[in-house]
Amino acid sequence: MNFLIDHNLKGHVVLLSGSILRGGWLDWVPIRFITFDEMKLPVNSDDRVVWQFAQLNKMILLTANRSMKGENSLEQVMREEINSESLPVVTIGDADRLLIDPEYRERCAVRLVEIVLDLDGYRGVSRLFIP
Repeated sequence: MNFLIDHNLKGHVVLLSGSILRGGWLDWVPIRFITFDEMKLPVNSDDRVVWQFAQLNKMILLTANRSMKGENSLEQVMREEINSESLPVVTIGDADRLLIDPEYRERCAVRLVEIVLDLDGYRGVSRLFIP
């Protein structure tokens, strides 16, 4: 499964990837983290553009701080556009803690794997918070 990594989570994903790799999870499920840069998506793209891009490219958006207010906020976009086939948005509950707490980071990694393994059960769900 491909995850579109919000522009401010590059360092977080390096650590999260390490946890997934060390846990041997990649032997069970393919997970790839893709940056805005790799997809040529401008970092100043509004939430509507980012969500639509992720859905169109069959990617789960991994974020920590997308907007909750306004007509192009992530919450508003999901209310308007989500359907039964939509992929969820995964939000790291405490991005700062992921950087400094290996146990928390491990829990986040395991939760990501669980989501991917049961992805069909999460289609149409707007947002999932990890861990």
